[in-house]
Amino acid sequence: MTFYCLVLNENFRTIDPDIWQKEIQIDGFEVGSFDWTTNDETNAYTSPSGLVIMPTLTNLTTTLSNPQIIDGYNLNLTTIGLCTSSRNTSCAISSNSTTGKIINPVRSARLSTRSSKQIRYGRVEITVKMPKGDWILPSVRLLPVNNTYGDWPRSGSIDIVQIRGNDKSYPAGGRDIFTSTLHWGVSRLADRFWKTTRGRQVRHTDFTKGFHTFGIEWTKDYIFTYHNGRTYSVLWVGFVQQSLWELGQFSNNGTLRANPWAISGNNNTPFDQPFYLSLSLQVGATNGYFPDSRTHKPWIDAGPRAAADFWSAVDTWYPTWGNGDERAMVVKNVKMWQEGKC
Repeated sequence: MTFYCLVLNENFRTIDPDIWQKEIQIDGFEVGSFDWTTNDETNAYTSPSGLVIMPTLTNLTTTLSNPQIIDGYNLNLTTIGLCTSSRNTSCAISSNSTTGKIINPVRSARLSTRSSKQIRYGRVEITVKMPKGDWILPSVRLLPVNNTYGDWPRSGSIDIVQIRGNDKSYPAGGRDIFTSTLHWGVSRLADRFWKTTRGRQVRHTDFTKGFHTFGIEWTKDYIFTYHNGRTYSVLWVGFVQQSLWELGQFSNNGTLRANPWAISGNNNTPFDQPFYLSLSLQVGATNGYFPDSRTHKPWIDAGPRAAADFWSAVDTWYPTWGNGDERAMVVKNVKMWQEGKC
């Protein structure tokens, strides 16, 4: 019999700073999004429905004008004591119309339990209503407390649920489909996520029209995610028969790369360390999640002006965003259990 100890049961009457850290950065995190995550109450607040993570346009919710976003403005979060990263590229940027660098045109929020609640094996369930709007990308993730095996994705990450806010007609999959993914690899280019990704589609509706519960069960032997009950399995990855190193078949021109996980001796490495919960709403991405080949995407991921091209098309995508809380990720409840007795 497996025992579980409840370590978090959050209904979001308030945003408790002893539990939830707001991560303030401008680098787009793992997906290279175009938003600036803030500690502004406009971007993360509570309502009778729960936690609301709300995207806003920078030129509508700050003193920055559109000309400043495009050219001649220096934004440095470190100098005003607001950056939560130690990397300069995550904290400072200068707009330049010649190079195409712009100030992040959208502001949003990312909350985590990194400093408060972590688990190494256990379960997580989150009840959430997803946002409506082109290029909006809400995610619920488990991330490593320490980069024991190196920078992402060497130390792994788990997307419990990730979904695009685009209409159901979007060719890569819109807001009627969500995916669960394990990210793991020896480098960003060798992320083997495609071996451990599964999706689930709903019919005659989408994930913006009501609350859904997404969950994960994580042990030394397997990880599986589920939707609206443990009987509706989405992603299942087992570690008993082979290690992730073996599953990944990491090689370069026939030469086996160094195994960053060999020191652990565990088949499930890098998913053998403490992870914390992250809730975020990002906008845009330059990691392929919105493929370049799909229709009406206004930027090229590898292009030097990706953010500027995205922002220049604001009149096409902003009207697709839902009204009020419809454009937000609304989280009603979060539960986390640690495997083992209390």
